[in-house]
Amino acid sequence: MIKNLNIVLVEPQIPQNTGNISRTCAVTGARLHLVRPFGFEITDKHLKRAGLDYWDQLDVTYYDNLDDFFSKNSGGCFFYFTTKGRHIHSDMTYPDNSYLIFGREDAGLPEELLFKNPGSCLRIPMRPTLRSLNLSNSVAIAAYEVLRQWDYPELATEGQLTKYIWE
Repeated sequence: MIKNLNIVLVEPQIPQNTGNISRTCAVTGARLHLVRPFGFEITDKHLKRAGLDYWDQLDVTYYDNLDDFFSKNSGGCFFYFTTKGRHIHSDMTYPDNSYLIFGREDAGLPEELLFKNPGSCLRIPMRPTLRSLNLSNSVAIAAYEVLRQWDYPELATEGQLTKYIWE
């Protein structure tokens, strides 16, 4: 069964992060949603280099702002990834059509949004004395937790050697 996983970046600032995230989305089949304003141009060479040979395999949608995003995606189940979250990301059960929402690298998600959705604010555990994980690492951790719960739908779970044959 096909399941819909959506990765949402709100105002991403670093092109290499968005490029890496686009690659993660392409190899997992997740949809990428990019909410403006961006800290770079979509044609940025760093963005393209990080996601270079996967960009044409990407399902990406662009939005003018958060209001635009929410008005066009009202039927989903939203999860807000934040260092301010009070729930651990791996304790959540993710239904089909989940949207994993991440804020800008330097500021995170708007606190008003978090305040209005306390039960959906999720934290990836880390040492309390450090600020945060890199955005592209956080997206990969979150996406693969959802895919693990879904038993990796439509993903290859076994590889092959090129010079030898497994017995």
